[in-house]
Amino acid sequence: MPSDFIALDRLGMTYEAQSGPVEALRDITFGVGRGEFVALVGPSGCGKSTLLRIVAGLRSPTAGDVTVDGRPVTRPIAQVGMVFQAPVLLKWRTVLDNVLLPAELAGLEAKRYRDRAHELLQLVGLGGFEAKLPRELSGGMQQRASLCRALLLDPPLLLMDEPFGALDAMTRDEMNLELLRVWGEGSGGAAGSDRKTILFVTHSIPEAVFLADRVVVMSPRPGRVARIFPAALPRPRTAQTRASADFGRLTLEIYDILIARQA
Repeated sequence: MPSDFIALDRLGMTYEAQSGPVEALRDITFGVGRGEFVALVGPSGCGKSTLLRIVAGLRSPTAGDVTVDGRPVTRPIAQVGMVFQAPVLLKWRTVLDNVLLPAELAGLEAKRYRDRAHELLQLVGLGGFEAKLPRELSGGMQQRASLCRALLLDPPLLLMDEPFGALDAMTRDEMNLELLRVWGEGSGGAAGSDRKTILFVTHSIPEAVFLADRVVVMSPRPGRVARIFPAALPRPRTAQTRASADFGRLTLEIYDILIARQA
C-alpha cells in the first residue's frame, strides 16, 4: 500500500507455557493502508486474535516490529476501537450509558459526547432504544450498541475480533451490511480518506470476502501469512454480491488454500 497505517515487519510471538515455549506467530509481514478494510482468516489457534492484541499494544511481540500511523507500538494505543465476539455491555447501564463508557474511561466529560452517541445509535437503527438495558435488546442490537461504543471517540482504527460469530446467519448478514454502511458504503457513513482502517478477524471465508478489500490467509500454528488475496469485487457490496461468480470463485480459492495448508 502507498501509505500503510498499520505495518507489521517480521512479527513473531512465542509464549512461555508450563510445558515449554509455544510459538504462536512467525515472520508476519504485511501492511494495512489508511482507510483499508483487511480481513484475517485462518484455522483456530493460528494466532489471529493474538495479532490483533499486538497491533492494539495489549501484548508485546517477541520478534519483529509493529507501527500504527508511523509510530512504533510499545504500549496500548489510545486511538483504537475494539469490538469482540461478545458485546460486553454492562448489564446495569442503559444503552446510551454503555456507548458513553469510553469517554468516561478516558477521563473526558461524558455529556460532551451525548450528541455523538445519539447520532451513532440513530445511524445503526437504535434510535429510541437509548434508555433500554442490554437484556431488553436482541443479540444483533447489542452488537450494534457495541459498535457505537467503539466509534464514540472517532478512532481512526477499528480492530474487530469475530464480532458477529455468535449471531444467527440472517442477523450476521444484516450486521455485515450495517458495518459496511458505517464504514462508508452507501449513505450515512464516511467516505474516502475519512474511512476507518479496519482489521477484522473471522473464521468465515464468505464473510471475509464480502467485507474486505484484501483477505490475509494464515497458516496453522505457528501462524504465518500463507497468501494475501485482493477482494476486487465492486462496491458498494450488496446481498447480490454473494451470488456473483467472482464471489464464489474467490471464496473457493481461499478455501482450497486453507485446506491445503492444514493437510
